Amino acid sequence: MFLEILIIVGIGICLGIITGLIPGIHVNLISVIILSLSVFLLKYLSPLDVCIIIISMAITHSFLDTIPSVFLGVPEEDTALSILPGHRLLLEGRGFEAVMLTVVGSLGGLLLGFMFIPLLLKLVSIIYPLIKDYIGWILLVVSVFMILKDEKKIWALIVFVSSGILGLIVLNSAVDEVLFPLFSGLFGVSMLIMSLQDNVSIPKQEVTSIRAEGKYKAIGCSVIVGWFASFLPGLGPAQAAVIGSQFVKLTEKGFMILVGGLSTVNMLLSLVTFYVLDKARNGAVVTVSKIIEISFYEFLIFITVALIVGGVASILAIKLTKVFSKLISKVNYKKLCISIILLICVLVGVITGWIGLIILAVSTALGIVPAIKGVSRSHMMGCLLIPVMSYFLL
Repeated sequence: MFLEILIIVGIGICLGIITGLIPGIHVNLISVIILSLSVFLLKYLSPLDVCIIIISMAITHSFLDTIPSVFLGVPEEDTALSILPGHRLLLEGRGFEAVMLTVVGSLGGLLLGFMFIPLLLKLVSIIYPLIKDYIGWILLVVSVFMILKDEKKIWALIVFVSSGILGLIVLNSAVDEVLFPLFSGLFGVSMLIMSLQDNVSIPKQEVTSIRAEGKYKAIGCSVIVGWFASFLPGLGPAQAAVIGSQFVKLTEKGFMILVGGLSTVNMLLSLVTFYVLDKARNGAVVTVSKIIEISFYEFLIFITVALIVGGVASILAIKLTKVFSKLISKVNYKKLCISIILLICVLVGVITGWIGLIILAVSTALGIVPAIKGVSRSHMMGCLLIPVMSYFLL
């Protein structure tokens, strides 16, 4: 039994490496493929085994997905905000440090979240019924607070509302994996275009020990905010990072730790939410919910697997980031940017079709506005916040 679980976990880790490092191949996409193949897979594996593969893949992915975000500028929903300080650190020769900060957050958040699971199990069932009718208003207050904090409030409002309108249109389209072109344009291609315009070059990357100042505050914030995000519909790690950073003062390094922690914490605590409320708030957990009913026995296995995979994924992240650090400074950055833009266009075309390419073009144009006007790119998270608020308030 133990050897079988190790093999199953190993398969999940390998899939997590693929989804974490290859742009456009998301955990949710592989989870749906696994679900579609479940009739075949269940001839050879138990439902629990299939679910362990999905959980292992999702946890591994949460540790590795900042590598392409930092080094290649290709974000996903969960890592969209990490690309901003991460890219700055990369241009200072500290790309390794940028990724390691997110790994510190992921591992720290995983361990701290695990320690508080007994308490969170009780709190979820108490707090969720009290706030479920006010989720839209809570998000509205947070959004207004974000805009008012920006020095250029009018442009912050314009960017927030414009991205929200784009989000409403895009999320109501009949396009699969629609978030890929949306976030690639808002946070990826737009940044690469600005980099081309500025003629930046990638310096030699330093692979040294890191100083994670403010790590305890950032990790604590990731668990608290990630816990709320785990049972609030439509609130993912990226939105949670925006909210958390508004209420807890963090350094640039602390923000990277927060973003890394939230991605992993959200996955872990989504299992808590599913077990207590029988509500799946995460793509991977939704797939698990369609394969198996979670009793306390399965719940214990899943969180144990998450801990084991987290340790392995941390080591993998260190090794793989060292490889990326050595290679990135040896390539022509201008050619790399152009190649990545073309790769994103091809992937968007293949995965989402011509409508996805239109979404990519429009979101890229909008993504350039904050850089030109000097407002925070975090306001572009309105692309998800406004659709969620409209769902609860209208």
